[in-house]
Amino acid sequence: MNEWWAEARFGLFIHWGLYALPARHEWVKSREKLTDEAYRRYFDRFDPDLYDPAEWARAARAGGMKYAVVTAKHHDGFCLWDSRFTDYKATRTPAGRDLLRPLVEALRAEGLRVGLYYSLLDWHHPDYTVDAFHPMRDDPQFVAAAKGRDLGKYVDYLFGQVRELLTGFGRIDVLFFDYSFPGPEGKGRREWRSEELIRMVRELQPGVLVNDRLDLLDVPGGWDFRTPEQFLPRRWVESGGRRVPWETCQTFSGSWGYHRDESTWKSARQLIVMLIETVGRGGNFLLNVGPTGRGRLEPRALDRLGAIGAWLELHGRSIYGCTRAPEGFAAPPGTLLTYHPGLRRLYLHVLEWPAGALHLEGMAGRVAYAQLLSDASEVSFTEKGGEAGFFAGTREEWPEGTLTLTPPVAKPDVEVPVIELYLERG
Repeated sequence: MNEWWAEARFGLFIHWGLYALPARHEWVKSREKLTDEAYRRYFDRFDPDLYDPAEWARAARAGGMKYAVVTAKHHDGFCLWDSRFTDYKATRTPAGRDLLRPLVEALRAEGLRVGLYYSLLDWHHPDYTVDAFHPMRDDPQFVAAAKGRDLGKYVDYLFGQVRELLTGFGRIDVLFFDYSFPGPEGKGRREWRSEELIRMVRELQPGVLVNDRLDLLDVPGGWDFRTPEQFLPRRWVESGGRRVPWETCQTFSGSWGYHRDESTWKSARQLIVMLIETVGRGGNFLLNVGPTGRGRLEPRALDRLGAIGAWLELHGRSIYGCTRAPEGFAAPPGTLLTYHPGLRRLYLHVLEWPAGALHLEGMAGRVAYAQLLSDASEVSFTEKGGEAGFFAGTREEWPEGTLTLTPPVAKPDVEVPVIELYLERG
């Protein structure tokens, strides 16, 4: 696994395409069973006149992201780049230009690693066979007329476009395929020719990291990281009994594409806590934005990105390059731990600011120094067990080996305060 992946920990997912115009979920064509003709009205009017890829890249960097993954093609088949294999692309819309290339260049200019998302599904291609997710799945006439479709021709097209992306845009750091649903009426490794596809990817871009959605979990080299979606695992993700690299992809709300009327947005604090939890379980956090049809990141997204970035400016040391705490370190109630193996420092993220001391059982003799990460101010501690307080004629005691931190009475003015613990050598 590339070292940059474990160092980065935080990335931006960008879902953008024709579905930004209906503004009611990127699956709108399938959910509402829209015909190609009905969906064409978005193609004919796609003109993101306010699109500024440099602004997007700056927002990602300001948000503390280290890489970005962009939907080159989503399930509707629309391509953001000037593919030579189709006319169903941005250059044929009123936009009249390649929208992917300047974004890739802008991301690199801001020092971000570049990832591309490519949908294996394609509801527009004339050789893509009807399945359970196809918009016309319940139209008997369409289904009957599509019986003669040759999926092999579509997969040749798929191979051609993936080769195009991996040879025409410089170094690609992440390739996010989406997705397989094997079965009697589904599509998996056999339909996608996944083993041949992954071989081609490895030949063209030996350093690229590929996700786990080609239906090749049991094939050595068939994937590099697992991708729980809209789900945060309770512990480090495993495969075959061993811990593996993983990344959870999450949305600000319930939609990946721009959804004008979606109101269930997560707060900045919720997202920061999700980031901490993810890193503390050994994973990466890929947070999605869905730009508008005019090419803007909406204010709600910019607000959250700004708040997360402000927190990371002070507390990034507890995230970048960090991972799960070693065995034997337990977080007290109301806190979360991350650990930086290179620095040998433990980071205590305090979700509920204590009215008094913080007690870390079993950690006496293991900490050399403690400080608030936000301002590097010392946090004093003692390493004695024994008596801790008096209540109604009884005394409460902490066990021997307890390290007791004495943080300031007033909570630091940050979303989630962090106490940095320098561990003793040995």
